[in-house]
Amino acid sequence: KHRQNIVRLMMAEHPESCIVCSKGNRCELRQIAAQLGVGEIDFYPMPNFKPFEQLNPFIIRDLSKCILCGKCIRADHELVVIGAIDYSHRGFQSRPATLHETPLEGSRCTFCGTCVSICPTGALSPKNLFYVGTPETESDSICGFCGAGCALSLGTAGGRVVEVNPSRSDFTVNGATLCVRGHFAHDYIHTSDRLTQPMIRHPAGNAAKDDQSGKISDHAHVTWEAVMNEITEKLSAVRRQNGPGSLAFIGSTRCSNEENYLFQKIARVIFGTSNVVSGGRAMGQNLISQIEEKTYGLNRACPLSNLENAEAILVVHANPDHLAPVADYHIKRAAKNGVPLVVIDARRTNLAAMASAWLRPELNDVAGCVYGDLICCLEAQLLRENVVDYDFIEKYTDGFAEFRAFLDGIDIAQTTRICGIKPEFIQKAAGHLAGRKIAVVIGPDLLHLPGGQGALDALFNLVLMTGSIHEKGAGFHVPVGENNLIGSMDMGVGPDLLPGRRSFKDDNHRSLLEHFWRATLSPDPGLDLVGFIEAVEKGAVKAAYIMGENIVCSLPQTERVAAALQKLDFLIVQDVCYTQTASLAHVLLPGAVMAEKSGSFTNMEGRIQTFAPAI
Repeated sequence: KHRQNIVRLMMAEHPESCIVCSKGNRCELRQIAAQLGVGEIDFYPMPNFKPFEQLNPFIIRDLSKCILCGKCIRADHELVVIGAIDYSHRGFQSRPATLHETPLEGSRCTFCGTCVSICPTGALSPKNLFYVGTPETESDSICGFCGAGCALSLGTAGGRVVEVNPSRSDFTVNGATLCVRGHFAHDYIHTSDRLTQPMIRHPAGNAAKDDQSGKISDHAHVTWEAVMNEITEKLSAVRRQNGPGSLAFIGSTRCSNEENYLFQKIARVIFGTSNVVSGGRAMGQNLISQIEEKTYGLNRACPLSNLENAEAILVVHANPDHLAPVADYHIKRAAKNGVPLVVIDARRTNLAAMASAWLRPELNDVAGCVYGDLICCLEAQLLRENVVDYDFIEKYTDGFAEFRAFLDGIDIAQTTRICGIKPEFIQKAAGHLAGRKIAVVIGPDLLHLPGGQGALDALFNLVLMTGSIHEKGAGFHVPVGENNLIGSMDMGVGPDLLPGRRSFKDDNHRSLLEHFWRATLSPDPGLDLVGFIEAVEKGAVKAAYIMGENIVCSLPQTERVAAALQKLDFLIVQDVCYTQTASLAHVLLPGAVMAEKSGSFTNMEGRIQTFAPAI
């Protein structure tokens, strides 16, 4: 009876705008009222006018629908661990708000949209310019923006994606959370710059108006038959005249496993070239390959949820808040719940503010080497405190006596002074790691730093001496920014890889695939991305097929990359939109986004997730 009265009071204050409410038939207040048998309200209406607010680019706030359930506040504090909003005022003026009710843009809010998804009544809703109400259908899918691979529920109406929320499926990597990209950045699906038909470049100087968009373009629409004939003739001619090594195929860390597998098979079986690489070579693929090799594959499946059960977390030169925000949420929830967090980074990241200890070396031109020195100091301190896992060391490692002699020779005071930190910071950080299995989070660009290889080797030694391999809550995590970086490696899109992450250099692996494919594979090593650009500049590579990568934008030395691509005799680009790389192509092929196709992605945890078309 008390519950019925409370709901009746809520309904008496609630506006009757269900028809135009974004929650519509999904309103939890209406569902609970129906369950309790509350229908027409016999109380005198208590309208509580509050202004309709559209003060930011993503979220609309209608506090007249707010029932003060506190779910948005709890999501902010407990799930994404930001603390941008809390209760403000009392009585009828009580509301969730930022400090001093400043706009969200001026707060710590990251616009992840978790509060919007979790709001039960429509007090918070996404800003949508062309649709209001309950979507016609909802379909599960996978986010294509980063390596976390969040599970999505895509709301569609009229053949368009009109709303995105976290999937209601169990045991997803993201649970009830998303980030600003996953939640709101779906307008690109319906942009006017989408490539929807094959196109061929006009002869030089003959740009024409595109019949569909009305824009002046260097490319004209053609039929599929015409473009396939053009591709077949040109690639075959280049191969005949210059050999298979004159062709290169650039796969994508954003395309599905199935697309990448077929792509590398076209290159290796049909055209006989080993020049198969993906954009991931510059985005952490080398780092992941080394971890794979050093751990014999034991780190391949490493759930992010393990971070919340870790005994200690060490973050080295990583800012998952920007690359894979859901990974950042897991780390912050762990730190909030008391897991020791040690950060080694010259930058002030969000995680540094929550760290139990932050080792911040001075910025210089040997930052990678400084990171390695600090990790060695941590190892030396742990050894001097005699808090290493001798059982693991004796059972699984070699060379510890020499390593111990090396650590004994480290002058911690002098080394830390060179790095620009105080020796007591090393003692404090080592105290948080002592006697614990460590989960190590590494920035994907660590190997790009001077001395980065030494820092990685030092991290691996730290994991070995603490026995932090193949333990739940331990091991290595690399928050990558590409949604299918791991999958592209699994499918063999790399000059040193074959499908199944078999080594290209292994004759037995090549023979096995030759048997399955009934083809002869070239034994010549392929080019990486840097080698590809250099080979084009030298004229060794004459034609290329780039699928789903905008390398003019993603690689450094943009002008050099663009100039190299312009030297190609024939360039095919397949992509979703008309990018900088696409503008240089002789042939353009359209691509489908994840909401329009079926397939699978493999996220940074090693989790394989399937998706189906929503539109």
